[in-house]
Amino acid sequence: MVYGSIVFLAALLAVLAVWQRRIDRRHEAKVRAQLQDAKDRGADRPIAQYPQIDPQLCAGCSTCIRACPEDGVLGLVHGIAHVINASRCIGHGRCAAVCPLGAITVGLGDVVGRSDLPRLTDALESSVPGVFIAGELGGLALIRNAVTQGSDAIDAIAERVQSSSKVEDVPDVLIVGAGPSGIAASLRAIERGLSYVMIDQDDIGGTVRKYPRRKLVMTQPVALPLHGMMKRTEYRKEDLIELWSNVASEHGVSIRTHTKFLETNRDGDAFVSQTSGGPIRTRFVVLAMGRRGTPRRLGVPGEEHEKVLYRLVDAATYRDLDLLVVGGGDSAIEAATGLADQPGNRVTLSYRKADFFRLKSRNEERIRRYADEGRIQLYFSSSIEGIARKTVVLATAEGTTVPLANDFVFVFAGGEPPYPLLKKIGVRMWNEAVA
Repeated sequence: MVYGSIVFLAALLAVLAVWQRRIDRRHEAKVRAQLQDAKDRGADRPIAQYPQIDPQLCAGCSTCIRACPEDGVLGLVHGIAHVINASRCIGHGRCAAVCPLGAITVGLGDVVGRSDLPRLTDALESSVPGVFIAGELGGLALIRNAVTQGSDAIDAIAERVQSSSKVEDVPDVLIVGAGPSGIAASLRAIERGLSYVMIDQDDIGGTVRKYPRRKLVMTQPVALPLHGMMKRTEYRKEDLIELWSNVASEHGVSIRTHTKFLETNRDGDAFVSQTSGGPIRTRFVVLAMGRRGTPRRLGVPGEEHEKVLYRLVDAATYRDLDLLVVGGGDSAIEAATGLADQPGNRVTLSYRKADFFRLKSRNEERIRRYADEGRIQLYFSSSIEGIARKTVVLATAEGTTVPLANDFVFVFAGGEPPYPLLKKIGVRMWNEAVA
């Protein structure tokens, strides 16, 4: 009786093991197909930071895959975690935090040869001694990274200031940018007793201020100098800017808004920085501005019309209109779907490529669903040929033109990164040798 039960249990376990292996093989085949698809579309290559996995340490437990908020970034292949859609990674770092064996680090990887990343030391100092770069301009996205780097850059400068003689009537540091990195830098400067000047070409908030109204901004718990922990993992844009504004006001942060940074040059024992508000002399400079720069223009007839816009602040203000969104990135998709949610809008999206790639998974699912439901009309492999007061003409890959009724055009073609400005200052990229 007992022997028969043991035999039955063993047989059952064997059947379950075979069944589980078949499931695992099917799932791995699906993941391999996703990886090949990502390679075909170029989405396997990272935009900035991404998980780097040590195969010698990875146990294939899938904890990192379950922890990732972005669907499809990681998957198991031959029992080892692999990066599948690197372009979807925005650096949450949760995969590294939950890995029980420490097999994952999130960073920029091998940056040698990169023409879009400035060469920085571990202290965030550029190839120009005394000029530091913090936040998105250095290659790492996410508010958490920006806050940390803004603080770290000031800490490095504070050590230099304490070990050198003071320059009379010259502030210690110029902080360029009032986004999360710049705000953290100014608060840390106050905390460390440094004198500073802070400028921004717009206002407090930096790139976050340009997000659509009510857009959720994700972060991770991070310590903001003089304030303490930002404990929430999601903030609305308005809440985040209000938080920063309140903290800045509470601690007496001084910001020269609507002041554009033009260049900086060494003059003896200090830097003289040229701005739209006049020259500023400081001992050190922290560039805490974003990578987007000024919006990229299309260069087509009629682009000067006032109806052509380069950001969407509040989708709810547009109703019962014919609208065209240009672009295929996350910002364009979020704008198009947000506009399509408003009553009476007829939304068209034009994208120059044959299909979407490098999209967050939830955005890709949403735009395809809206297209299937007829809420958004998609034109792939298309571009604007001309813009008139009440119409716009699209050119297709087949050589045809499509006239569309139009009230507003929203262009999300990216921004012109401030690389010429960095080159003018003398900052070297990783693909350039340092003299």
